[in-house]
Amino acid sequence: IRIYMAKKTENAQEVIREIEAGKRYPIYFLMGEEPYYIDEISNRLLKLVLTESQQDFDQRILYGKDLSVAQLINEARRYPMLAPYQVILVREAQMIRNFEEEFLLYVQQPMPSTILIINYKYKSLDKRRKLYSALEQSAILFESKKMYDNQIPAWITRFLSEQEIQIEAKAAQMLADFLGTDLGRIVGELEKLKLLLKTKPYKITAAMVELNIGVSKEYNNFELIDAIKQKDQFKAQQIAQYFARNPKNNAMVVTLIVLFDYFSKLLMYHYLPDKSSSNVASQLGIPPFLVKNYQQGAQHYNANKVVRNISLIRHYDARLKGFEQAALPESELLRELLCLLMA
Repeated sequence: IRIYMAKKTENAQEVIREIEAGKRYPIYFLMGEEPYYIDEISNRLLKLVLTESQQDFDQRILYGKDLSVAQLINEARRYPMLAPYQVILVREAQMIRNFEEEFLLYVQQPMPSTILIINYKYKSLDKRRKLYSALEQSAILFESKKMYDNQIPAWITRFLSEQEIQIEAKAAQMLADFLGTDLGRIVGELEKLKLLLKTKPYKITAAMVELNIGVSKEYNNFELIDAIKQKDQFKAQQIAQYFARNPKNNAMVVTLIVLFDYFSKLLMYHYLPDKSSSNVASQLGIPPFLVKNYQQGAQHYNANKVVRNISLIRHYDARLKGFEQAALPESELLRELLCLLMA
């Protein structure tokens, strides 16, 4: 069996495709703030590298809190019993004492008959240290970065599309607003929604999300942007009032992120020489069906007004955090901001 030596990447799907194609590396060093992809890669390796009968003898799971570097190296240098190589998964490796200093010895000479999977969650190695440089030469070095709030709707759409499932843009935004950036939690809720899909073409709607996840399909940040782009002050204030009655599921900080993302992209839209739908979608990094949000918004907000609105959003973000002026209740701040944005 051929063992490949090194690759540095942030593309989890690329790593998973190589695993499924039978490509193997002596060390999989999986680090970063987002645990979802670290678990996905680890679980795929545990499932596919060895057969079930081989797993009983040549697969082990170790935990960093119970492990020293010396013990880990001793385990990794053992020979497999039945399979061509052994597989060792180390969970919570960030809890191993003196890990960055002492693990370097193994990385410089990894055991050819061992596939060692290191879960180094919620932090990343110091890129200036020798260990990082050594891993670049002898391992899959994967960094799982935390996603930003404004990236989540597109991620949900892409995740489902890979399974031939569509989702309404409104539904994706509702889920993003309600669930935040925890990909594991998001996937768990999507799995529940998938159980409701009975006939093709499979599609998750805003109504399904409202009924089964508990998010309003009428009062959410997606509808708020829809009101703002049309300068519908009445509808926007209705949504703000609903948010005030349900603050737990409608934090203003999330709304500010959505507003800032919308107006930032709208500013980019104004300065695009080519405003064809395909180019706008490509340049703004949005699905083609959302291009109309910016086409309509540009009719009501010229570039100068967009710059002003971005400044207003930043100002109210500071006020929300208690700077510049005495903090008002979130509901009052949001109502005030909406009036100014659409003035």
